[in-house]
Amino acid sequence: MIRLLAFLLLASCSAGTPHFRDVPATRIAVNGSVFDVRVRGDLAEAVRINMQYAPRLGPIRDWAALAMAQVSGCPILDVLGDAAVTVGVLGCDREAGERLLLTAISTPRYECIDFGLYERVGKDYGYQVFECNPY
Repeated sequence: MIRLLAFLLLASCSAGTPHFRDVPATRIAVNGSVFDVRVRGDLAEAVRINMQYAPRLGPIRDWAALAMAQVSGCPILDVLGDAAVTVGVLGCDREAGERLLLTAISTPRYECIDFGLYERVGKDYGYQVFECNPY
């Protein structure tokens, strides 16, 4: 019974915050962090779903931004949140199909390699895996 309750609580953690709740998630991994990314309007949300020691936002912030950029196709202007849930401001108008680069924040630049692997997770289809290094 306790295991079932714990599983249900963990499963609901990746459901997204109220603003993103009805948006389907795209699962993506960046440098060992696995995120469920949702995009709505000019915002993106990355919910870290894997167990990983991350007491503060630190490097998780950059990895979440990379995940949101990969899914949205837009540069990320700012990232707010904590080590579990982050929200990014998109730097393009997705509805107009334009890449309107606004004032970018000063974050390290990364070069990412798309391994093209989809790792199976239980009954899920898996997710895209990226390894990223600063340059």
